[in-house]
Amino acid sequence: MLEGYARDAASRRAARTAMERAAFAQALFTPGMRVVDLGCGRGTITLGFGSGASTVDYIETDPLDLPFPTSSADVAFSHALLERLPEPGLALAELHRVLRPGGRLALSTSDWSRARLRPKTANVDAALRGYYLLLRRTGANPFAGRNIAEQVSDSGFTEVITRTRHRSDLAYRDLATFVEHSLATALNDPTHPDRDQLTSAARSAYSWTRTAGPGDFLQCWTELTATR
Repeated sequence: MLEGYARDAASRRAARTAMERAAFAQALFTPGMRVVDLGCGRGTITLGFGSGASTVDYIETDPLDLPFPTSSADVAFSHALLERLPEPGLALAELHRVLRPGGRLALSTSDWSRARLRPKTANVDAALRGYYLLLRRTGANPFAGRNIAEQVSDSGFTEVITRTRHRSDLAYRDLATFVEHSLATALNDPTHPDRDQLTSAARSAYSWTRTAGPGDFLQCWTELTATR
């Protein structure tokens, strides 16, 4: 089952496109603009920006120390990155630096607190609490989308506009399998500081995956645009 999940996950990553993940920002990408896509991964979204022929350079770098001159970019975009960073404000400050005055920022940030799951049983809640604990241990914030607008404003951006979008990124049963696998992997470390809590969550995830019938999962994304 996990091998099948891995194949499906790879297929989903390959299917990520600008039309699907960056539709809210498409109007910002026009010919001749210099665009920074922070956390682009394999670049399947990046390749869909703008129109006509484009030159795309991929650079592996620290999001807190971008190798671009100050005021050198017209648009900065980032999808599903800031929720993974321990200090997203530092990355926002760096994007503010590289954007020219009047440049535009476009972000898509997840918020698990507003995800829609049906059915959402006690086992589902307990398993997800364990998963959120894992995320926080890495410095990530599973609820980042709730306060991203405030952080963007605090970083010096103006004209901050947000909207909430729910999207089916993963099937309900696949989510159950993913959470169970994540918890089981963490428990392979006998010295994990949250072992007792994760063990309880893993039991709930096991029950979830074994009893999960048809269900729905819609992840919540805060889509935001702002001006430098």
